[in-house]
Amino acid sequence: MGGDYAPSVVVEGAVWAARELDIPLILVGDKTRIEDELVKHKWQGLPISIKHTSQVVGMDESPGQAMRKKKDSSIRVCFDLVKNGEANAVVSAGNSGAAMAAGIFVLRNLKGVDRPAIAVILPTKKEPVIVLDAGGNVDCKPIHLVQFALMGSVYAKYILKKNNPKIGLLSNGEEEGKGNELTRETHEILKDSSFNYLNYIGYVEGRDIFSGDLNVVVCDGFVGNVVLKVTEGVAEALTSMLKKEIMASLSAKFGYLLAKSALEKVKKKVDYAEYGGAPLLGIDGIGIISHGASDAKAIKNAIKVASECARNKINRHLLEELEKSQILQKLGRQASMHSVGEEG
Repeated sequence: MGGDYAPSVVVEGAVWAARELDIPLILVGDKTRIEDELVKHKWQGLPISIKHTSQVVGMDESPGQAMRKKKDSSIRVCFDLVKNGEANAVVSAGNSGAAMAAGIFVLRNLKGVDRPAIAVILPTKKEPVIVLDAGGNVDCKPIHLVQFALMGSVYAKYILKKNNPKIGLLSNGEEEGKGNELTRETHEILKDSSFNYLNYIGYVEGRDIFSGDLNVVVCDGFVGNVVLKVTEGVAEALTSMLKKEIMASLSAKFGYLLAKSALEKVKKKVDYAEYGGAPLLGIDGIGIISHGASDAKAIKNAIKVASECARNKINRHLLEELEKSQILQKLGRQASMHSVGEEG
């Protein structure tokens, strides 16, 4: 029920996924409205069922209050279905804060993860790159960024099929003395020999994100969300400027016809619909957060991502890597003791 064009495009994307990918789906929300949308599509015989809920979390609602007061909201019930073993994953294009809150509140964090992270996939000159966190945690400690690096590496390895993912820490320069207290402390931890199983290459700058030479870029949620929104803004501005210039003259229109094939390929690479949604890494289950403006294609691809995460047992691999890292466990204990001291 969440998203700018719900439930119409969500239902359309779900029917598309069920037909093309042969994935059984549960559509969660207002049964009458969902059925009204389903009749517009040839869905008979497809593995689709409906779970009725009486409430919806609005885009402007407080995630915390929504979880407490709206126990029959579509997003809360989605995660309840996963917890009860009736579903393997959740896909939502609604309130991302509510999706994250529901994932943590209902499923809890994976053992060894202090804070789950939203991992967005961005296009580059070569292959897609993972940026995390993209908005889930605006205030972070070094241990959180270290955990993000580990989770991003596992996702790149098992979902994007990168054997030895290159990990960079986003900063305002590549030199050792750059960054702030958070990035400098994180950098020192990741350089430790205890993390030699991670292919950490050091500081990277904003322009390096799109070079295609990295697989994972780590940052706190404040910076990551700014990166995401700036990227979207630049893409929209360039598209608008290009259209304006093409319409300005006959020669430009002719040039567009000659370059149309190449431009269509570029458009496909930068279209967020191709990537579907951002996995919420670190919860004890699978949650995919889609863009609020997702169309049916984006929903279909988000469902595909959720299915790949389930089939590749992404959380099992995350737990294995977390257990492997003794220094991470030590840092976690230190962070917990520090937190208790602050409260006292």
